[in-house]
Amino acid sequence: MENHIVILVLRMLGSLALLVFGMKQMSETLQKMAGPQLRNTLARMTTNRFTGLLTGIFVTAAVQSSTATTVMTVSFVNAELLTLTQAISVIMGANIGTTLTAWIMTAGFTFNITDLVWPAFVIALILIYRKRNKNVGDFLFGMAFLFLGLGTLRQTGVDMNLGEQQAVLSFFSSFDPNSFTTTLLFLLIGGVLTFAVQSSAAVMAITMILCSSGALPIYQGIALVMGENIGTTVTSNLAALTASTQSRRAAMAHLLFNLFGVCWILFVFHPFVDAVCDIVGYDVTMTRDSVNGEAFLANASKLSIVLAAFHTCFNVANTTILIWFVPQIERLVCAIIKEKAPAEVATEGETVRLQYINAGIVQTPEIAVLQAQREVGVFGKQVQDLFGDVRMLFVLTDEKEFAQAYERIVKGEDQSDRTELEIARFLQQVSDEHLSDETKEKIRQMLRQVSELESIGDACYNLARTMNRNQSTKTTLSEKQTNEIKQMMRLTDNALTQMNHVMREHTDKSELKVTRRIENEINSMRDKLKMANIAAINNHEYDYATGTSFTDLVCECEKLGDYVVNVVEAQFGK
Repeated sequence: MENHIVILVLRMLGSLALLVFGMKQMSETLQKMAGPQLRNTLARMTTNRFTGLLTGIFVTAAVQSSTATTVMTVSFVNAELLTLTQAISVIMGANIGTTLTAWIMTAGFTFNITDLVWPAFVIALILIYRKRNKNVGDFLFGMAFLFLGLGTLRQTGVDMNLGEQQAVLSFFSSFDPNSFTTTLLFLLIGGVLTFAVQSSAAVMAITMILCSSGALPIYQGIALVMGENIGTTVTSNLAALTASTQSRRAAMAHLLFNLFGVCWILFVFHPFVDAVCDIVGYDVTMTRDSVNGEAFLANASKLSIVLAAFHTCFNVANTTILIWFVPQIERLVCAIIKEKAPAEVATEGETVRLQYINAGIVQTPEIAVLQAQREVGVFGKQVQDLFGDVRMLFVLTDEKEFAQAYERIVKGEDQSDRTELEIARFLQQVSDEHLSDETKEKIRQMLRQVSELESIGDACYNLARTMNRNQSTKTTLSEKQTNEIKQMMRLTDNALTQMNHVMREHTDKSELKVTRRIENEINSMRDKLKMANIAAINNHEYDYATGTSFTDLVCECEKLGDYVVNVVEAQFGK
């Protein structure tokens, strides 16, 4: 007997694992197939609170994961692609979209769905071997695992005969279903369970088994579902812990939205639940003792539908109330979470703090690429600022100011080295996930870009080092040489400005011609100045050491221009 119970418990745990794995596989494959489209949808279809709401519903229903949508939204806010107001409305929509999952699970508990699983596995395998349809095959595999988990879970619940187990019945009957304390207790249990397993779907499945078997009264089951709504907000809040202030505010808005819903529903709990039961056709007054066993179980079998219906009605009602108060919610989360103090420049040996990405954050892979793009854009601006410091160094005459400026450039170059490593590490982490071919190519482009941007930082350091050597050896360029270097640096700065324009605006490929034209101007000037420098040395206008220093500065500017072209070419996949 004990062995039988152990086997049933293990089968239930295995079924839950299949269920969670199937949902994860479906969600990741859909994101992989529609990653760019999902990004565009979230970025463009959020012009006001109502379109944002519809977008949240659509995207969550598509990827079958409110957590994925919420983390996407937090990531968008972190990358400054969505405002906080837009994010709040998307998160509200995600709460409605996620109710589709409960209805899918209800289907699995209403009839024996496992008969449909085996053909799905065969079709999925055939599609996977046909590489052109591999993503569709992966999706079917995920769906088949989901339904297999649901079907096995349903049968396990039947085999465990929970509705006839006296110990189980005694445990749940010890709680007064009409007590407010009981409701709060089960609400807390639902939240803690969801937080622990990081899957509201798994907790919903357990709730459906307990309710449909007749072991768990409907009011306690509904309380568990309400707790799941709060527990599921933990993921997005954990994801935002190390993100920007706006991201943490978006995650906090998700928590407050669900908390508010739970608070008001508690005041009308029994009437609201009774109304949902009436819609479904479930008799809340029927007890095990008042009717025969078959009638009671037939009535109890409707409870999975009641749970799904309540989940939908609750989230729709909550959103209908709160959609009108988005500005007030925004002000509230801004009051709760204050603006972060500006990050200090990392010291030597310290990990550089990036603005838009963090390797430890929970990521939605397709969306993480957008964060990386923003971070690469920041990196481009940083190296141009570093070059600006180099240009300032060229005109400083005071030794103390010169030394301070040179030290700032040395630190800046060291920071560019560590920024490259952090972004590359993040991109490598993302590349290990399931990604579309387009996104994989984008990651390769960005890896090339950060490498070239780091080389620009090295070129800035080499320029500064040459000028520092001139300062130490009292090597002074002539007025003509100084003006020519300034002109060369002005051209180089134009190239950097064009590079950042391309990275920021994502303009068309005609901008590549502009970049190459500037590079040709830099090359022509380098050749001209090198020839003139040789002639000047031969004519004894200045000594060889001065001429060599001048050439070093000219050639380093030209190298920097080459790196700029490489960055822009990588932007366009060249």
